[in-house]
Amino acid sequence: MATMETVSEFSAPLPTAYVTPKRSRIKWGTVARHVVLVIFALIILLPLFWVILLSVKSLPDAYQNDIWPKTFDWTHYGFSLTKIPTLPQNYMNSVVVTLGTVVVATVLSVLAGYVMVFFNLRGMPVVFAALVASMFFPTRVTAVIAIFETQKDLGLLNVPAGLIFPYVALSLAISIFVMRGMFQTIPRELFDAARIDGAGPVRTLVGIMLPMVKNGVVVVIIINFVAAWGEYLLAKTLNTNQSAQTLPVVLATATGGMGAWVWPRLAAVYIMAITPGLIIFAFAQRWYIKGLQEGALKA
Repeated sequence: MATMETVSEFSAPLPTAYVTPKRSRIKWGTVARHVVLVIFALIILLPLFWVILLSVKSLPDAYQNDIWPKTFDWTHYGFSLTKIPTLPQNYMNSVVVTLGTVVVATVLSVLAGYVMVFFNLRGMPVVFAALVASMFFPTRVTAVIAIFETQKDLGLLNVPAGLIFPYVALSLAISIFVMRGMFQTIPRELFDAARIDGAGPVRTLVGIMLPMVKNGVVVVIIINFVAAWGEYLLAKTLNTNQSAQTLPVVLATATGGMGAWVWPRLAAVYIMAITPGLIIFAFAQRWYIKGLQEGALKA
C-alpha cells in the first residue's frame, strides 16, 4: 500500500512553469508604408471633400474661412444647368464621345493584342516597336495641326462624335500594349489545343481567351475613359461651337469668362463632371488592380 501511495504521489502531474508570452515586435517598415499611403490618400481626398462641401455652401458662407457650411444650399446644381443652356448637351457630348472611344479602342486593342501574340505574321515586331516608340512622343500636341486638317477634310469639325477618331488613334498604342501583355500570360498550348479541337480564331478568342483577359479589358476601358472624359486640347480645337463642345471645355470657359459664376456654382459643375468617373472606378477598381497584377503592363 505504501508503495502504491508513493508511486501515485510521484506520478502526480508536475506544475507547469509559467511562460511569459512573447511580445510582437512593431514592424516600423510596415508602419512607415501605411503612413505614406495615408498621407497620399489625404492629399487626394481632402481637396475632393472640400469641393463637395463648397458646392453646397450658401454664397455668404463661400467667402468665409469655415470649411463646414453654416447653411446648406443645394440650388447651385440647378443653377448650373440653367445658367449655361447648352450644359446638358455638353454633358451628353462627353458621354457619347467617351463611350465611343472606349468601345472602339477596346475592340481594336483586343484584336490587335490577340493577333500579335498568337499569330506569327511578318513584320509584327516592327509594328509593335513603332507602337511603343509612338508613346514617347507628345503626339497630342505635335500633331494637332494635322488632326485639325484631317477633321476639316472629313467634315467633322464641330461634330462631337468626330472626336472619337483622334481619341482612338492617340490611345490605341497604350491599349494594344496592355492587351498584348495580358495575352502573353496565356499558355500557347491552350491556343494550339483549341485549334486542334476545331475552334476557329474568332471562337477561340471569344469563348476561351477573352474570359481569361477580362481584367486587362477593364484596364483598357478605364485608361480610355479617363483620357477621353477629361481631354481638353483637341475638344477645344476641333469644336468651336459651344453646343458641340464637351464638358471640360465648357468648365474652362465658365471659370475664365463668366462673371456671374461664383465658387459654389463652379464646384457644383465640377462635382457633376467627376461623378461618372468616380462611380465607374469605384465599381471596377477590383478588376483594374487585378489586371495590373496579372500582367497588363508586361513588356
